[in-house]
Amino acid sequence: MIIMVYNFSMDKRFSTCHKRFLHEQWKKEEETPFKGWDFSHIQSMYESFDTPWDYAGIVRSFLKKDMLLLDMGTGGGEFLLKLNHPYTRTWVTEKYLPNVEIIKAKLIPLGIKLCFTDDDDMLKLDSDYFDIIINRHESYSLKEVSRILKNNSLFITQQVSGDNNISLSTRIIDRYKPAYPDHNLYNEINRFKKAGFDIIYSSEAVIPSLFYSVSAIIYYAKTIEWEFPGFNVDKCLDKLYLLQEEIEKKGYVPSNESRFIIVAVNRKGFKND
Repeated sequence: MIIMVYNFSMDKRFSTCHKRFLHEQWKKEEETPFKGWDFSHIQSMYESFDTPWDYAGIVRSFLKKDMLLLDMGTGGGEFLLKLNHPYTRTWVTEKYLPNVEIIKAKLIPLGIKLCFTDDDDMLKLDSDYFDIIINRHESYSLKEVSRILKNNSLFITQQVSGDNNISLSTRIIDRYKPAYPDHNLYNEINRFKKAGFDIIYSSEAVIPSLFYSVSAIIYYAKTIEWEFPGFNVDKCLDKLYLLQEEIEKKGYVPSNESRFIIVAVNRKGFKND
């Protein structure tokens, strides 16, 4: 009896069929809607490791029930609601319209107040109002934060560094250049100090992340569009096939997540640049 070992990788017809199947699946993934700031859709296909610090723990260590809290860029309120802060003493800002609709349906009925904004430099909020402002992965104007935050009160922000996912972005986007190359802990600390804030804690880290599916990469890339400018499946198809080969060989495609955190006290000493 002769046993034939068939090498599918050498069969061009199989390769064409397989590629067509992948392309169809990836196009469907590209059309999957994204709501809130929720990546649960790719939870089983993507792994992100924790930062060395506990952002939620740090916020909770300073947050008191009687404080007026502002959560900047709350998304769909996923993180905010985990804090269990009194709703009537909680405000949020948001600029992404699909998230605003979620806030109207989910947060406002609880008593949480929304400040819609499309300009970080002009927040429609009272001066010297908040006891604590938190900001997780959202842009901000230090001048406005200082204005709406009471003197000697806290601003806590965890940020995505400018080189986030650069190891993956450069593999997908030709001639990729980070949109915010100077956004890092060192530069932000200097800006905070110039704006009159005292830094009481800061840290930064580069954390590995793993994609176990090209579909997860597609969902991620079309959502974090500033890190994958101009991305679409058809345009990047050849590169996606290469990533698929890598996943089939070793089980994953690696990337990097770059984060930093700053906890600062507002001293009302803003100075113009």
